[in-house]
Amino acid sequence: MDALFTILDTQTEAVVDLQTKLTAIPALGPKNGGDGEKAKAEFLLSHLKDIGIKDIRELKAPDSEVSCGYRPNIVAVLPGKNTERTLWVISHIDVVPPGDLNLWNSDPYTVVRDGDTLIGRGVEDNQQGIVSSLLTAQALIENGVTPEINFGMIFVADEETGNNFGMSYLVQEHEDLFGKDDLFLVPDFGEPSSEMVEIAEKSMFWLKVTVEGKQCHASTPNQGLNTLIPTAALILKVKKLEQIFDAENPLFDPPCSTFEPTKKEANVENVNTIPGRDVFYIDSRVLPEYDLDEILAKIKEYGVEVEEEYGVKVTFEVAMREQAAPATPEDSEVVQKAIKSIKKVYDNNPRPVGVGGGTVAAGLRHIGHNAVVWATLNHNAHQPNESASIKSTIGDAKVIADMLLS
Repeated sequence: MDALFTILDTQTEAVVDLQTKLTAIPALGPKNGGDGEKAKAEFLLSHLKDIGIKDIRELKAPDSEVSCGYRPNIVAVLPGKNTERTLWVISHIDVVPPGDLNLWNSDPYTVVRDGDTLIGRGVEDNQQGIVSSLLTAQALIENGVTPEINFGMIFVADEETGNNFGMSYLVQEHEDLFGKDDLFLVPDFGEPSSEMVEIAEKSMFWLKVTVEGKQCHASTPNQGLNTLIPTAALILKVKKLEQIFDAENPLFDPPCSTFEPTKKEANVENVNTIPGRDVFYIDSRVLPEYDLDEILAKIKEYGVEVEEEYGVKVTFEVAMREQAAPATPEDSEVVQKAIKSIKKVYDNNPRPVGVGGGTVAAGLRHIGHNAVVWATLNHNAHQPNESASIKSTIGDAKVIADMLLS
């Protein structure tokens, strides 16, 4: 282990080189205005072969919306002493768009180095996890070290827009990849202190709400039916859900369920017209003990109340929905191994936590596998000037190595 750690400590330039090459290959799904992850996957396939991985598979999820007709998922395995078990490290290939370029200090797809910090779209989300796992594999191979169990790396597509062509595809079509005693680490959530080990996620759904009335001139409001007022009333009713579904769980931050009105579509273009149609969205993150059907039913009740009070029509459309998977037990092997290795490498106090967002771990937990989500991240994914730490990338590689050898 000491020899591996020493080798990994010399990999600064390798981190810079890999991050630079990965960032220069935008991997945007079609829902994010791109043509998928094929080019980036081809780079990873070539790199895996170059470092000496023999067992490499590309599992293609059919997708007619990209020019090649599929979304790539890469599976690579380095054999261990016990070939019946595998530690899987699962990262995602795709990134989100850079957004407003005026908010960036540099070209999002050209890595800028500032000391220990690398800046560029995707360097944290999720290339840091990709690079950490590749560093671990290369260090094991070059030093002739066979891990206690197999080291499996999976690089999935489509994490940023729903997982349908990534992890969801793998658990539905290739569930035989995974053994019942395998361990799973997803390096896609964390903080700079490295102490948050995610073992549970809230249920979540996005709801599109449409309120319809009658548009008219603002000088004659009696001839129309203004939808903005009932829309505001419904938004205020939705916030009451936090008092109704008021359970708390200290594993999560915040410890309660949240119901947040977010996106509001434009209604009329000019000031002197009363809107006859308003559309807004609700983003809900719900503690696992609540059934989402019960919450949706309550929101629809509020819709009926608004219809009766204001004479409008209210309709609902579920834009995204995921009932939470069972949490990974705190005393499970993967949690305890992760905490032990993190503490060894970072000399800190890692602890199990729950989060409000969804990760690829949910798909694994739904089919009965224990998974942890952890990394040492600057915690600025999706932001302008997204950044990652070289030191943390190497530190996380050490944690993976320690989990494989201890």
